[in-house]
Amino acid sequence: MELFSDQPGDEGLPGRERGLAMTAVMMMTTMAVFDGSMVNVALPQIARALNVTASSAVWVSNGYLLSAAMTLAIFAALAGRVGFRALFATGLGVFTLASVGCALSSSLDMLIIMRVLQGIGGAATLSIGPAILRSVFPNRVLGRILGLNALLIATSTAISPVIGGTILSAMSWQWLFAINIPLGIVAVILTLRVIPGDPASSREPFDFAGAILSAIALGALIMSAGAFSRPEGAAQQTLSDLNTAIAYGVTAIVAGVAFVWRQRRAPKPLLPLTMFASSRFSLAALTSLASFISQGMTFIALPFLFQSVYGYSAFYSALLFTPWPIGIILAAPHAGRLADRYPSAIISTVGLCLFAAGLVLLAQLPDHANVWDIGLRSLLCGIGFGCFQSPNNREMLSNASRENSGYASGVLAIMRTFGQCLGAAFVGIILSIYVQSASDPLKSVMQEAQAVRLSLWVAVAATVLAILISVSRLRNTGRLLHKAR
Repeated sequence: MELFSDQPGDEGLPGRERGLAMTAVMMMTTMAVFDGSMVNVALPQIARALNVTASSAVWVSNGYLLSAAMTLAIFAALAGRVGFRALFATGLGVFTLASVGCALSSSLDMLIIMRVLQGIGGAATLSIGPAILRSVFPNRVLGRILGLNALLIATSTAISPVIGGTILSAMSWQWLFAINIPLGIVAVILTLRVIPGDPASSREPFDFAGAILSAIALGALIMSAGAFSRPEGAAQQTLSDLNTAIAYGVTAIVAGVAFVWRQRRAPKPLLPLTMFASSRFSLAALTSLASFISQGMTFIALPFLFQSVYGYSAFYSALLFTPWPIGIILAAPHAGRLADRYPSAIISTVGLCLFAAGLVLLAQLPDHANVWDIGLRSLLCGIGFGCFQSPNNREMLSNASRENSGYASGVLAIMRTFGQCLGAAFVGIILSIYVQSASDPLKSVMQEAQAVRLSLWVAVAATVLAILISVSRLRNTGRLLHKAR
């Protein structure tokens, strides 16, 4: 196979070691994607098993995304100081040990803590995964290997709900985390054996102040949104929740302003702000953030709709999810090729419009929807998101200078993870407002159905915002096309 054959002048590792390094990176990528997708399907079951409310169970997913979003930029900047092998192996070890803790958790608090640790370990590996592949493979096959990595993520997203549902139909939810243990051990061994260990620039100063401020700003913003998703949900708690949300919000604003001030003065900033001087890069990043807020809300809300409202099993609920990622797999490669011939902003905007149409159809699902009806609406969402994501990512990376390409990849990962995290927090807020304690099970189901449908309509609004941001790029695209003629 050409990917692993050696030719004169090849950079990186020899063919066999190259394959082992790719295996380590892709095993970790698969575990991280699985843990981000499978757990969503299990949230209703986890809530029942631990005897907690639906809004509280959301933080099993949100804790993972929150910790990852808070630390992605930190680990991306830290890689040049400690080296790829040390950082990747440490992240793998933390992720695997946290998986053991998740499997052994007997309370919601313990499970959320372990999920936070999982997110930290996952961020340490995901932030440098593409960079490792670039360092071990020669440039002549780099595009193909990165494309293979992207296909792996899409495929893992497609099959993880089915695998999760299969596990839940036969075993308890703890096994969703236990399956990471043998895979993590193998990946750590491969990492220590083949991934290069020398740091690219070990003497570069690290922006500790910027790292702390960025984590505080991102974390406080999510906590502000989640302040209303407390399980009490009673009217007397509203004022207390509002004060908590304001306190977190002020903290986020202060930390964010301080972070920007620090980045403008740091000798080696954690995130070079010069990248955002490009309006096309900034608009693509904002479009990505809004779209992933929408996707994050939908992925959290739909399991409650399928299981708690429609009464499907966890396995059947997982099957209902599969058309969405299948649509991404079908659309993304063609969208990427079109973006090489036509402006990426146009392809992205068309994809967002299809995505919004699919979400509107999901929000209008009848009380007793047929399986094929749900599947077709989800498939349209996947096709739309697949048309959007690849061209938009290309737009971001192509509008960052070559020396800032690593930081641009970090921004892309932060927008994706932070958007999903924020979307999950919004669903928690809506669930806590609508789903109050009710002695009548029928009333409880009706409340949950209302909360899910409102969440889907808010996701539609977030997608419309993404479309408006994306459309604003078309004016610049039109000027570029006019100059090209």
